[in-house]
Amino acid sequence: MSQLNPKSRRKFIKNAAIVAVAPTILSMEQQKKSTIIHHVFFWLKEPGDTQRKELIKGLQTLKAIPQVKKLLTGVPASTEKRDVVDNSFHVSELMYFNSVEDQDAYQVHPVHKAFVDQYSHLWEKVVVYDMVTEE
Repeated sequence: MSQLNPKSRRKFIKNAAIVAVAPTILSMEQQKKSTIIHHVFFWLKEPGDTQRKELIKGLQTLKAIPQVKKLLTGVPASTEKRDVVDNSFHVSELMYFNSVEDQDAYQVHPVHKAFVDQYSHLWEKVVVYDMVTEE
């Protein structure tokens, strides 16, 4: 059996170390690519154009929060009526965050707290769905 020369031995050890840490690095990269999606549905106390526009205007202020990667607002679409479709809400917002920590920071951010203080009188019900993507 032949012995490895010192250069080959170092190269072997370096490659072995890379192979050993590769799963950890890949796992970390996978975590970085995950996105937290925060989807909120609002039912207004007085459904109508005025309150809907006012709430959407308020939701748009949340874009100022640095942790908010993307924010979309909308109303129920006029899609086909099916048993699995719930379009009883009046306004919805969809936010994207890079991490759970960013979403947590958003929750306590002064702009978010101000939004709740200034606009919560408009809604009678709120439902939130949070998810993490598996990319």
